[in-house]
Amino acid sequence: MTTRIPATLIAGDGIGPEIMDATLAVLDALDAPFDWDRQVAGLGGLKASGDPLPQQTLDSIRRTRLALKGPLETPSGGGYRSSNVRLREEFKLYANMRPAKTLIPGGRFDDIDLLVFRENVEGLYMGYEHYIPIEDDPHAVAIATGVNTRQGARHILDYTFRTAIALGRKKVTVVHKANIMKALTGIFLETAYQLHQEKYAGQIALDDVIVDACCMKLVINPWQFDTLVTTNLFGDILSDLAAGLVGGLGMAPGANIGQDAAIFEAVHGSAPDIAGKGIANPIALMLAAALMLDHVTLHDKARRLRQAISDTLNVDKVRTGDLGGKADTATLAAAIVARIRNG
Repeated sequence: MTTRIPATLIAGDGIGPEIMDATLAVLDALDAPFDWDRQVAGLGGLKASGDPLPQQTLDSIRRTRLALKGPLETPSGGGYRSSNVRLREEFKLYANMRPAKTLIPGGRFDDIDLLVFRENVEGLYMGYEHYIPIEDDPHAVAIATGVNTRQGARHILDYTFRTAIALGRKKVTVVHKANIMKALTGIFLETAYQLHQEKYAGQIALDDVIVDACCMKLVINPWQFDTLVTTNLFGDILSDLAAGLVGGLGMAPGANIGQDAAIFEAVHGSAPDIAGKGIANPIALMLAAALMLDHVTLHDKARRLRQAISDTLNVDKVRTGDLGGKADTATLAAAIVARIRNG
């Protein structure tokens, strides 16, 4: 008998419920042994309990230590912080892994296979910001403080090296701005070389690049990179750029890994403009589910899911509008389910 795996399920806002239904359909076809505890967050959490991140949702993740999450919308005004940022802080989800891999050949950028690792809880995303009023302007001066720690850098860098080596990658590139932000990103760069020398020299190559040059190199010759690791803000920007090389955010999954839990998600937002129309691309969330299957060592199911997605897109030519096709969300999901069952 297959051991059941407790996991928290957050459908999310906007297109979240639609792409989550599609993802659950493919997981059911795979007989993935997750026992789902359904919870709410974002606007759904605010409506249900007056909090975008309800205590009941936090308690569920604390119990299961595993979650699959749709996109969440942060309410405007009212002092609400991003629920995504709060989740990362609450469960110390220090590592954000965002793969970017070509699924549909023949585009301008073909045969892309990048791994982007982003430090997830420090840097400029800590939210240490304030205004200084001058005369009658309450917002005359805006100040933000970024904080990177040696220990925080070691956490994400160690995870990056270990994961890259386990996946058979050849090189890790540290992306930084240590020529200008000598302390804030210099500590990250310095720690990378120290840790590599201590533990990983001879197992995987290491180099570094300044973030602005990295952006240029990614759009001129992305194949020169293998695995990128960087600080919080740079990682957010670079992972979206990498997603653009493989068809957009509809193809971009994310894994948030920490000491206390692992949360898997689509990188894109809630897209309220198309919510309820049934046309959203569910592949990013399905690929996030594949990362989740790998995380719980169900590697064969993860492989079967990725293969079914590839065959549906490239052999059956069933694609949503953002990928040049005409399929709606449910049609694409049904085609992937058929591939899984007939594969």
